[in-house]
Amino acid sequence: MFRLAFAALGFLLVPLVAQAEEPGEAVEREGQHAELKLEEILTGNLHELNGAYKIRVALVTYEPGGFVGNHHHAGPGLRCVTEGNLTYVQEGVTHVYGPGDCFYESGNVDHHANNFGDTPVELYNFQILPVAWSGSSAITVTPVPKPVSVPAD
Repeated sequence: MFRLAFAALGFLLVPLVAQAEEPGEAVEREGQHAELKLEEILTGNLHELNGAYKIRVALVTYEPGGFVGNHHHAGPGLRCVTEGNLTYVQEGVTHVYGPGDCFYESGNVDHHANNFGDTPVELYNFQILPVAWSGSSAITVTPVPKPVSVPAD
């Protein structure tokens, strides 16, 4: 699964031409944290990207009841869920992703996520970022209130 995710990232790089600005304030989150697994500066056959961008891989955990508020990202990426069920809302459309599910984030679209389950959610976050980017790639946008219950289907 992860080999496929890395291969797919090559296709994400082609449209990435502008660098995002770093955020001014932190994105609202509770019970959500990330562990950096890999960060490498890009090199290879896409010469115009060499040295300008990096790939970052993080293991992200949402504890039961955990969430991350509305945000964008500094670059595009793939998310691959390995444990639990993540409720993900992008532009008003809700999806629930479970183990083995992967999805794409362009980086420039409002989204937020919640773990409404009783067990942790874990996912790998594969992301392309400007080489000088440091810290979280999440960029604050209009806040979304923390939900108090599971949304109705």
